[in-house]
Amino acid sequence: MTIRNLDHMFQPRSVVLIGASSKTGSVGNWLARNLVQGFDGKIDFVNPKGGMMAGHAFHKRLSGVASPADLAVIVTPPETVPGIITELGQAGTRAAVVITAGIKDDLRQAMLDASKPHCLRLLGPNCIGLMLPHHGLNASFSHIAAPKGDLAFLSQSGALITGIVDWAAARGIGFSQVVSLGDMADVDFGDLLYYLADDPKSRAILIYMEALTHARKFMSAARRAARSKPVIVIKSGRHAAGARAASSHTGALAGLDAAYDAAFRRAGLLRVEELSELFGAAEMLSKIPQISGERLAVITNGGGAGVMAVDRLADLAGTLAEISPETIAQLDAVLPPTWSRDNPIDIIGDAPPERYAAALEAVFADSATDAVLVINCPTAITSSTEAARSVVAARDAAARSHRRIKPVLTNWLGETSAQDARQMFSAAGIPSFETPGEAIHGYMQLVAYARAQEQLMRAPPSQSAGHAPNRDAARHVIRTALDAGRTMLSEAESKALLLAYRIPTVATHVARNLEGVRSAAAAIISQGQRVVVKILSDDISHKSDVGGVALDIDTVEDAVATAHQMRERISRRHPKARIEGFTIQAMIARRNAHELIIGMSEDHTFGPLVMFGAGGTAVEVERDTALALPPLDLKLARELMSQTRVSRLLAGYRDRPPAAMDAIAETLVKVSQLVSNHAEIRELDINPLIADETGVIALDARVVIANEAANPRRPMALRPYPVEWERLIGLPTLGGVLIRPIRPEDEHLYSAFFDRVDANDTRLRFFSQVQTRSHAFLARLTQVDYAREIAFVAVSEVNELLGVARFATDPDYERAEYAVLVRSDLKGRGLGRALMLHLLAYARAEGLKEVSGFVLAENTGMLKLAEELGFASGWVDGDPAMRRVVLPLVAADAKAAGSET
Repeated sequence: MTIRNLDHMFQPRSVVLIGASSKTGSVGNWLARNLVQGFDGKIDFVNPKGGMMAGHAFHKRLSGVASPADLAVIVTPPETVPGIITELGQAGTRAAVVITAGIKDDLRQAMLDASKPHCLRLLGPNCIGLMLPHHGLNASFSHIAAPKGDLAFLSQSGALITGIVDWAAARGIGFSQVVSLGDMADVDFGDLLYYLADDPKSRAILIYMEALTHARKFMSAARRAARSKPVIVIKSGRHAAGARAASSHTGALAGLDAAYDAAFRRAGLLRVEELSELFGAAEMLSKIPQISGERLAVITNGGGAGVMAVDRLADLAGTLAEISPETIAQLDAVLPPTWSRDNPIDIIGDAPPERYAAALEAVFADSATDAVLVINCPTAITSSTEAARSVVAARDAAARSHRRIKPVLTNWLGETSAQDARQMFSAAGIPSFETPGEAIHGYMQLVAYARAQEQLMRAPPSQSAGHAPNRDAARHVIRTALDAGRTMLSEAESKALLLAYRIPTVATHVARNLEGVRSAAAAIISQGQRVVVKILSDDISHKSDVGGVALDIDTVEDAVATAHQMRERISRRHPKARIEGFTIQAMIARRNAHELIIGMSEDHTFGPLVMFGAGGTAVEVERDTALALPPLDLKLARELMSQTRVSRLLAGYRDRPPAAMDAIAETLVKVSQLVSNHAEIRELDINPLIADETGVIALDARVVIANEAANPRRPMALRPYPVEWERLIGLPTLGGVLIRPIRPEDEHLYSAFFDRVDANDTRLRFFSQVQTRSHAFLARLTQVDYAREIAFVAVSEVNELLGVARFATDPDYERAEYAVLVRSDLKGRGLGRALMLHLLAYARAEGLKEVSGFVLAENTGMLKLAEELGFASGWVDGDPAMRRVVLPLVAADAKAAGSET
């Protein structure tokens, strides 16, 4: 990812159009006309035939342009583009919009090769251009210029842009940037999101997406942008046949669109389905940036409209607030005896404005509600406009009382009678909708956005004890199979892999012949258990589909006869299947058990995905599953579980007790770890995973593997926890200290750590006193994007945080800025040095060119350590109290290598 030279594209002072034309109706003519209509910077036109447009004479050659333009716009035949890019780069231009279509394969590569030596950034090709309303720039062939505003709109469809800009202009909606990405040969969604995250002109970023490239880059940039402003996306192709042919249940169930859904949720983005919703959601989030809960109260003067709202809320799995007895008593005192005494709160059709205000005041005071929808049905008895005025007044009064303001949404039914009310709500910053269903849909967008943001700022619970996997055992299982030339683990090997990650499995015996079946069955039956017989064959993916599973066998002779008949039947029906024997296991009978599936598959765009849902033989028929991007923590695992219908059954019903939800979530985390740590794994099914109130146990498992060196797996969209950078060191007076990458669940350790750091040390680290230790502040310190930054913590043998060293990189991932903080009572014991050495070793391994830091001049201890580690130090211009220390890693490594020789 790089935003290098994107300023030339988005803040140009001069533009050159190559391929300008004076021929009316041509693309070159439209571009030229649009450029001269608003841009007040320098404009040059180039056409080998010459010409004139709006007083601008065309240069016949690019060399005729007096000085290099900040931005070039190219609309010339495809074969000419690489040469033009070379000439632009040599002249000093650093950004270009390539309108030209038809640049494919070798020509595309030649264009990129021409731009790379100059870091000349390319937008397109095959796009309609770029609009920067705040700069008066319309470098596109759109028929209408985008009005000025605060929405950034990014679209892969050029044709869609022209329609959207036209539609928005008629509604007074304006833009900060309108970008047609085209084929994304260079600049893509990741680059733009990273750039726009810090753009003060953009209040929100709207995206129309058809396909994604560079998933990890996108996820990193999207998560960064979503922390600072709403990012709202519409993804086309929701019902395209995106599931690739796969032998595993997980692969068959993991469709393309579901993967995008999982990615958007994890990145904190809000996904919508209609183009109009892009702007509606952006407008609503500008009025209600966040909600603190999901419990909705509905106030209405029309019972039918209230019921419609509640029905739609149920359709969308929303939460209707339960009005507290205290609030009901308060409403009894101000509403007619015939009011509903429930939610929705029907204040009766003759409700005057004062009744709306009284009902709102009661709901605002109710701790069991988080937001309120107010509905008005016009009547001849009371004024809809005055009712709206009372709603605005009640909301404002609550704000003046310093009470926590609950979001208010409104639905004033009708058209003529509702116009004044809607204008009043708009002026007051209160969202207004035309129907109850639209209002509920808008509210659920707020809920979806709040959930997505919560994922970005979550504080996950700690893992349970005894969770550390045996990675060496897992590697041995995988390596043994690969060395034998196999790409599928046997059932026994698959279960051994699960056991290495502490996932409970039923003991499985491999029987190569019928005598082996007899022996294994006898051992199980002697323990008072019944027997399960399964066929053993790498050529059979789903044993139940071919009659390869027999349950509940209670005698040894029946087990032997069943195995014999199973082998004969499958051999006849599937003569090419190599039957290697049978697996024998005890029959697990649990009265309250649920059959679940946990799996992993490899998505073409996002790499590994983890799946959870209802399992058993009908898994692909029920299709009650959900996907998530690994790695997972316990909270993310529980959120994944909640997306399925079976999760409601797991919560318990009637006389069936709740299943062990923590055990299920931990199994998801363990599978996530397994997938993250072993790139050889390409598909995985645990089906069924039996879950009841006592815990979980895997009854069957199937794992597909590949040689990672010869056939690399697609990278994970989120860089996993770098477990290989854990180090146990010994320090005098401190004993054993574990230096490891920080984890989100370290938030509670960090809070306790700050209690042991004095105010002056905190000031030296943050250059000011830390005024808050809020969850948001600690989350920023503990929830790092391992693809862009790192933090190493030193943890004692009793799990206390002793110190931390971190760096964050620039967008080019070439330079990093570091910071170090050690507990005040542990200074001078070598801990800071150990952390810095570990941090610098990581920087070198990542290929960074430079590590630097800002240090207060009075922080003599840090300046001395930096000098000892080879950093050069200099004063910061304009700040006599600040020094900057710099370590060029390439130069430092070369110097160290020279001293060794």
